[in-house]
Amino acid sequence: MDNDEHLKYPIGKQEQQQYADKAFNPQLKQQLLLEIKMLPNTLEIVIQNLDESQLQTPYRKGGWTVNQLVHHLADSHINAYCRFKYGLTENEPVIKTYDQDDWSKLPDNALPVNISVTLLHALHARWFSLLNAIIDKDWSRTIFHPELKKNISLWELLKMYAWHGKHHVAQIMHLKEKNNWDI
Repeated sequence: MDNDEHLKYPIGKQEQQQYADKAFNPQLKQQLLLEIKMLPNTLEIVIQNLDESQLQTPYRKGGWTVNQLVHHLADSHINAYCRFKYGLTENEPVIKTYDQDDWSKLPDNALPVNISVTLLHALHARWFSLLNAIIDKDWSRTIFHPELKKNISLWELLKMYAWHGKHHVAQIMHLKEKNNWDI
């Protein structure tokens, strides 16, 4: 992986994760659920004590700022929560996609990051409760992703979003390390 790829994907791409091709199993499910549950706490610790200048620093050249990453996590995980609910209540629903770059430029992204962190705490509490209650057979239910042009199981979605949170936290941590910001 070249340096730009490493900056973009400090923990590797989703398909490179050791659990990426793993079939459903209860032990891995518990690990992934814990990652979903703990993301808001982890994120809050990672951005704690960053000043406004640091929050406005891109994690890499051409990348989003820390501020945009935090708000993006809230936007993305709201969508994820809804995708799981659709997947549990409808037969192969077609999910709504969105342009995350356009969303990152909307005015609500200028709000303080603590608003999205607070939102993530509440959202992840509900999301974890929902995910923890899914019976084993329902992890094979699917949603249709129109951009990817394929059905995705709830199990695959869980792996995707567990990675997603860790991915963005790692980008912020890497930026802090690179700049010697109170590690």
